[in-house]
Amino acid sequence: MSVVIDQDGQSSLIRLDGVIDISCAAELKEVNMKALQAGKPVLIALEGASGLDITAMQILWAAERAARAQGLSFALEGQLPEGRCATLRDAGWEGFPLPAQVAKKPN
Repeated sequence: MSVVIDQDGQSSLIRLDGVIDISCAAELKEVNMKALQAGKPVLIALEGASGLDITAMQILWAAERAARAQGLSFALEGQLPEGRCATLRDAGWEGFPLPAQVAKKPN
């Protein structure tokens, strides 16, 4: 598992790799805070994440709300496993910038 931030002149890119769960919650929170303090749009890259537990999702939710309060964009990029997508849909995570495959319930 790893949480890495890349900051360039225009945005803060947070790359998630491996299983992101309660064991790395403090690291994820710290990296999100660093990204928000930079005052740039925040992008969370999910392609390397093999799993996200509810703790990780709650931290991302809090970061998204903080970004919105600061007038910053916050987006997730990549795909989540279908099981996680179903859980998020069922939990009513509307309003959270979920990747496109999560945003709509399947027909």
